[in-house]
Order: sequence, then C-alpha cells, then structure tokens
Amino acid sequence: MLPHHSPARGFTLIELMIAVAIAAVLLGLALPSFNDTVRRGRRTDAADMVVGVLHAQERWRGLNPVYSNSLTALNQPSTSVGGYYRMALSAATGNGYTLTASAVSGKGQEHDGSCATLTVIVANGSPVYSPAACWSR
Repeated sequence: MLPHHSPARGFTLIELMIAVAIAAVLLGLALPSFNDTVRRGRRTDAADMVVGVLHAQERWRGLNPVYSNSLTALNQPSTSVGGYYRMALSAATGNGYTLTASAVSGKGQEHDGSCATLTVIVANGSPVYSPAACWSR
C-alpha cells in the first residue's frame, strides 16, 4: 500500500503578499481619517480653556474698567490642560478683547490645517469664534 499524501495546506507566498498589500492600502486610507478625528477631539482641549478664560474675563470686568490682557492676572494657565494649545490675550479694552489658542509645536495639533490657530474675539460681551468650522458647538 502506498502512503497517502494529504494536500499541502497553508498560504503561498503570493497569497501572503497580496494580503499584506491589501492591508497596507486599507491602512493608508484609514490612517489620515483617524488622525483627523484625533485632532478634532483635541480641539476640545482649547475649547475648555477658552470657556474658563471667558468666565474669568467677565469676573475681572465686573471689578475693573477694562478687560485684562494677562492670563496670570485672571489666574488662568497659558497652556491648555492637555498641553496641545497655548493661549494668549490681546487688544483688551473696556468693550472687548481677543483670545488666541495656538497649537503647540510637536504635539500633532500643528498639522490641523486652518484649525491650528483658534481665535475668539469678544466685543460688547459677545464672543465670535473663528474659524467657525473649527468650533464644534
């Protein structure tokens, strides 16, 4: 009686290379979308800090004739909690001010396109957020 040979099992090298190529293409398509979603989520780090500064400015203005140009005077940090944004106040008057959140270099947010710098201009107590598309509200 002749020995019975079972058919070879497993993948050929070509099949394995095709599977790896398909996985690489899928990863190449999914990774940019994933990074964009992460960056959008990190914008909340700036939005949270902006809310804190807006409230602190209104408390300050209630006791002073002009808004403050100093985050230190408002007892607010200059860097967001997650460390993705650096805040700056400017153009403070009795009627308004400008608050700018700039992405910190080396944290990935600097690649957020037009949303790497977020601005809030407050005039007569009403904030205007720009770029508007970057603020999910």
